[in-house]
Amino acid sequence: MAHLIAPSVLSADFNNLQQDIRMINNSEADWFHVDVMDGVFVPNISFGFPILKHIKKLSQKPLDVHLMIIQPERYLEEFVKAGADIITVHYEACTHLHRTLQSIRSLGIKAGVALNPHTPVSHVENVLHDTDLFLVMSVNPGFGGQQFIRQSFSKVTQLKQMLVHSGSKALIEVDGGVDLSNAKELAQCGADVLVAGNAVFGTADPAATIQLLKKG
Repeated sequence: MAHLIAPSVLSADFNNLQQDIRMINNSEADWFHVDVMDGVFVPNISFGFPILKHIKKLSQKPLDVHLMIIQPERYLEEFVKAGADIITVHYEACTHLHRTLQSIRSLGIKAGVALNPHTPVSHVENVLHDTDLFLVMSVNPGFGGQQFIRQSFSKVTQLKQMLVHSGSKALIEVDGGVDLSNAKELAQCGADVLVAGNAVFGTADPAATIQLLKKG
């Protein structure tokens, strides 16, 4: 399977969000990646339901919602109502991860688990068949524009081996410092979805950059 590209809306121009959403719609991108931060789980605050609803009204592609928040189970239904097609919660933020994943799936959408750079992939071995997407954080979550952590390559490889061995059909997503210098290698390691923020929106022609990332 060719890898998917999910531009991160957090890096878009919020003075001209409609234009950037239209660009993603018309590009070869596959998903919108939407980062929700609470200022508690991560040291930053992004946006919530009003912005998500606005993106949903204009988007023509699935919304991949990444919750960097504590106790995400409190808001699952509201995020689905706001337009989420995929909800990814952090392993580190969920005391009852299995229950949270079941709750997401019971709402009729796909469930994802994100792993911080320090979290071994072995920690999710018991939810391989309860998860549709595993998000490997290749930077510490909370801010855009950070340098890619090279250890992420081996984490993706190890996670891919776990999924193949177990027969799980879950996708592997990578988020943080993804650009044209590492996209091909990440795909070769087993990544199915690449999130790109500054690498897309910081260029003169974002749609062309998406096309290049898609080619790997």
